[in-house]
Amino acid sequence: MALKVAIVGLPNVGKSTLFNALTQTATAQAANYPFCTIEPNVGDVAVPEARLDALAEIAGSREIIPARINFVDVAGLVRGAAQGEGLGNQFLANIRDCDAVAFVSRCFVNDDITHVEGRIDPISDLDIIETELMLADLESLEKRVVNLEKRAKTGDKESAATLGLMNLALAQLREGRPARAAQVPASEEKGWRMLQLLTAKPALYVCNVDEGSAAEGNAFSGQVAERAARDNAKSVVISAQIESEIALLDREERAEFLETLGLHEPGLNRMIREAYALLGLQTYFTAGPKEARAWTIPVGASAPQAAGVIHTDFEKGFIRAETIAFEDYVKFRGEAGARDAGRLRSEGKEYLVKDGDVMNFRFNV
Repeated sequence: MALKVAIVGLPNVGKSTLFNALTQTATAQAANYPFCTIEPNVGDVAVPEARLDALAEIAGSREIIPARINFVDVAGLVRGAAQGEGLGNQFLANIRDCDAVAFVSRCFVNDDITHVEGRIDPISDLDIIETELMLADLESLEKRVVNLEKRAKTGDKESAATLGLMNLALAQLREGRPARAAQVPASEEKGWRMLQLLTAKPALYVCNVDEGSAAEGNAFSGQVAERAARDNAKSVVISAQIESEIALLDREERAEFLETLGLHEPGLNRMIREAYALLGLQTYFTAGPKEARAWTIPVGASAPQAAGVIHTDFEKGFIRAETIAFEDYVKFRGEAGARDAGRLRSEGKEYLVKDGDVMNFRFNV
């Protein structure tokens, strides 16, 4: 499953610079004027995973295939976008099919880069974007709910269930809160996702700071972190400028540059890790002479469900999963050593896969 994250924010907060750095391309034009991004840019990025290198070395894999994450750089929104200001809300649809939303807030001062609101206030920036998304959700629901009420009155149980979820969302939105603030029963989560509400998506607040603040953050990013804690969201500090610089370096040069800045890893790594945590995702591996590969699954996925990520036939005909913890695979130098040490386990349909499991599926179709 490829994680898809929308990057949103006001104009000139560093969205496109961050996108270019994350995707290590220049497909998103970065310029100092509003609405530089008109069409949404989509970039496919390999998820950094150091464990893959170790697996490939031990298994003698000819190819390393990491998991992938898609970033969608959405045009800068402004106050009144839901009513057609700026470029209007035509780009909000680009967010609907994403798994999460990364709100980029400007947490740096630079007089050479204009701010569409004329001041540096990341909390106000977040409020503006969140308000526009809430207004878009409100308009969408109020249009849909009328016909749904008519069908529900005829005794249509599915319409009645959907209407209940819509009213749950409307109650939050009309109180000025995003739909994600609603308490949704676990049994209704699928129907809730099908509403495709912009403000129901998990939120990651990305604090774009100056180079000197990349390691520890600053007062602006501290405000955003407090906001994230209040909103049950995640926050991460990134310097888009640094990310754009290290994107052009090789691995050794990158490590040296990061060390001089007091950083242990690129911001991309932190951003993906927070996105995974936000969405409740984890990684398992397959390894052999042909390839070492990372697979993304939800936390709590069963062995057959994990097998289904590779191919639906694997899930349908699942028999068992030969499983080795990553640490054991490395310690005992591969499958044969783990088996001899009694660390290779045969797991059935009820097994819940753990992060880092190295797996081989037995199935019959």
